[in-house]
Amino acid sequence: MEYVIKTKDLCKRYKSFKALDGLELSVPKGSIYGLVGRNGAGKTTFFRILCGLQAPTSGEYEIYGAAGRSSAIRKSRRRMGAVVETPSIYLDMTAEQNLKYQCSMLGLPDYSCVGELLKLVGLENTGKKRAKNFSLGMRQRLGIAVALVGNPDLLILDEPINGLDPQGIVEIRELILRLNREKEITVVISSHILDELAKLATYYGFVDKGRVIKEMSAEELEESCRKCIRMEVSDTAAMARALDKMGVEYKILSDTTADMFARMNFSKLSAALNEENCEVISMNEHDESLEGFFISLVGGGGNDQTSES
Repeated sequence: MEYVIKTKDLCKRYKSFKALDGLELSVPKGSIYGLVGRNGAGKTTFFRILCGLQAPTSGEYEIYGAAGRSSAIRKSRRRMGAVVETPSIYLDMTAEQNLKYQCSMLGLPDYSCVGELLKLVGLENTGKKRAKNFSLGMRQRLGIAVALVGNPDLLILDEPINGLDPQGIVEIRELILRLNREKEITVVISSHILDELAKLATYYGFVDKGRVIKEMSAEELEESCRKCIRMEVSDTAAMARALDKMGVEYKILSDTTADMFARMNFSKLSAALNEENCEVISMNEHDESLEGFFISLVGGGGNDQTSES
């Protein structure tokens, strides 16, 4: 597998505080990589390092094979667009003026990309309307358009749907999917709206206290969060014996609770459990969400899952 970003033991310290503490991750080319973590987990710090806005205290990172401390990293960063914390737009300018200004900043010979980008993000009809009069969703889409100037094939998005209304969330989601599928842009995205992130990401990195605690594909996550029958019984050891005889897959959660990964004829199941003197107290369908899976990885304490500053 080819990776566009790789890190090894990446650390960032502010006096005694460790924002990143040995972060190690790999972003597959062509993926939508969802970076999942609580407030203060290190997501924004990591993005700022990738963009060259901060330097790591120690450790290594690569973008398209170029080491972060090498001169070649500048060339790799030209292949990357980013919206970190807030969109980089000028509120007194129109959408078109913002894009033309970014073209000039990047030294592009003309403004031929401007019309296409405005259409791509759905802002082609904003005319002379200044960005300060845009909705939050429109500003976010303009910020993504600015990041796309120069035709990057890697896009970094830090909480792009934070604060948006439902319509704005749908618009950003559809835009990201279109950029990934039609333009073949690799996207790294963080979001505290985890169930929304689950509609986008093809790969995940779960971050806690500046470290990646797990990386997995969307398929692997779906397998981990698959539907099951959650049963409360008098004795899960007895239940396990019954299900083993029936060849049914299960997972013991406690002395009285277990997940069963099969649809069963209740009469047959009840008879098998009765043979082992196991009483069913309750049973219901269970489908773990991305948020539930994340909490099971890092525990339920600590801060909310909101974007970090």
